[in-house]
Amino acid sequence: MSAFANIIAGGVFHAAVLFLVAAGLQLVFGVQKIVNLACGSFYALGAYFGITFIGYAHQFGVSEWLLLPGLVVSGILLGFIGPPIERLLRTVYDRDESFQLLLTFALVMFQDVFKFFWGANPRSLDSGYLIYGTISAGDFSIPVYNLLVIGAAIAVAAGLGAFLQGTNYGRILRATAENRGMAEALGVNVRGVYAVVFTLGAVLGTTAGALVVPTAAASLDMAIEFVIEAFAVVVIGGLGSMRGALAGALIVGLIRALSIVLYPELEVLAIYLIVIAVLIFRPAGLFGRSLA
Repeated sequence: MSAFANIIAGGVFHAAVLFLVAAGLQLVFGVQKIVNLACGSFYALGAYFGITFIGYAHQFGVSEWLLLPGLVVSGILLGFIGPPIERLLRTVYDRDESFQLLLTFALVMFQDVFKFFWGANPRSLDSGYLIYGTISAGDFSIPVYNLLVIGAAIAVAAGLGAFLQGTNYGRILRATAENRGMAEALGVNVRGVYAVVFTLGAVLGTTAGALVVPTAAASLDMAIEFVIEAFAVVVIGGLGSMRGALAGALIVGLIRALSIVLYPELEVLAIYLIVIAVLIFRPAGLFGRSLA
């Protein structure tokens, strides 16, 4: 039972990070109708910048206890990349989906940019996140940092739900998602809405990348690897659905954790078997709406 609990805890932690990226992807698609494959690059950029940010923070004497808040701040600071990339995407808003996919996928290929600033070798933080301690019960053990990240993902999910359902700006976002032309006719600044939504999606991705670096190294191929998992999440959960992002992240995270322990060679295959099953039996995803 302890071994099983360790597997579940590891899977839920990975699911929490996946959810942050997938939530940004879902938000952008829900409002802008663009499948933002660049989320993998945002994730990788957040990881690299988080390492650099914490390194400088330690040089200036910032306490290791502020590791988690520092990583969150580093992710938020990268929000400045959202508006210029959104302006680039404006050129393909009214074009075929293939143009949109190609343009966002081109943004995934940022390895040379990362290599220029951070070199070709993987970068990582030390095990300073263990300063928060661990919770142990018999053979079961989980770092408190992992629990804090899981709690942060839950808070983001609750916050996004409250923002979209309970605020005036959230209602504007939902109205723009339902009918862009009508929203414009009613005086909504749709371009401004798109810039805000894309920036928020970028911040969710960069923050997720920053939060994962205490437990995993940042590498040049992490953008491609993670965008594949994020895409699997939205296919399983359904494009445009926040509930789908949460459910899909949990499924992918747990399947990945179980596969790594039981039969590592099936790690990727197991995820894609779930994706294939969903596409066959429920093409719109578990919580998605049919586009027909």
